[in-house]
Amino acid sequence: MGEAPAAELGAVLGGGSWGVGTRFEGPPAPSIPMRLGINTCYVVLAVLFDEEDRVLLVQEAKPECRGRWYLPAGRMEPGENIVAAMRREVKEETGLECEALTLLALEERGSAWIRFVFLARPTGGTLKTLEEADAESLQAVWWAGDPSALPLRALDILPLLDLAARYRRSPPHPPTLPQELPCTPLCLRLLVVFTNDTGSLWVLLGTDGTPHLPVVTCGTSPAEIRGGFCLPVLRLLRDCLSLDPCPRPLGLLGLQHQAEGPGGADGVCFNLLLSIPPSSSGAAPPKLCGPPAFCWWCVEDESLRGRILQRLSAAATVPIRS
Repeated sequence: MGEAPAAELGAVLGGGSWGVGTRFEGPPAPSIPMRLGINTCYVVLAVLFDEEDRVLLVQEAKPECRGRWYLPAGRMEPGENIVAAMRREVKEETGLECEALTLLALEERGSAWIRFVFLARPTGGTLKTLEEADAESLQAVWWAGDPSALPLRALDILPLLDLAARYRRSPPHPPTLPQELPCTPLCLRLLVVFTNDTGSLWVLLGTDGTPHLPVVTCGTSPAEIRGGFCLPVLRLLRDCLSLDPCPRPLGLLGLQHQAEGPGGADGVCFNLLLSIPPSSSGAAPPKLCGPPAFCWWCVEDESLRGRILQRLSAAATVPIRS
């Protein structure tokens, strides 16, 4: 199949970026580009610990949750990149400067709302006190106790704190941070893998033009938003496979975004890993159907195959919560 898919696979497996063209598998991209505050909302949230393993919490100033506690979080603004938005929110709400270490999780409700959860570390600044309370927060503290003992704004931060603690003990995936590369729509680049017990491994490729990993767009209709990331993935698999697919859960390998991309767009390309389980011992990949727009590529390079298997066997991806 040549060098092209191997180079793209290497970049994606390493958490890097790869150019997004104008042609996509499945339905075409929405005619209106993604724009913050108009048809999408990106939220950033940060988990920070100090040298004593205390977690950074902020006391909310918003009228609807005033006095309650939460992790530093807020909406991304037009013209910001994702990491810059996280650092700004931490600075505004806590008074501290920070450095992003990795994405911990991606939470999504389709194209309308996406939250990027970061693990970060403090690098400077001064902790905000009650005397410095403003519209962003009342104060920030390093909390050593059980956060659930506090009046929390929402309980959804508790599993994120657990995820952060487990990552710090034993990272399941390499550090994963957004890469700077423009993207007009919200789209998913899919590394669809089939492997059997003989050690053979295949990757699904799109064959319209240079062989490549398939890329599908996320629609903006109410039904498509409700379907989340799973809807375009399942639609693609049902269109090209001869059986009803039951892929294992999606995992995030990386993502790319550039503030104010083409036409002011705030699109993101998410690189996702999923696998199709074999139907029997020694099985071959499922037969492809429909137009000849796809093929299974047998990965023979030992190094590349090892990298894919490592990501699969250890669930070494950023979890996606829908």
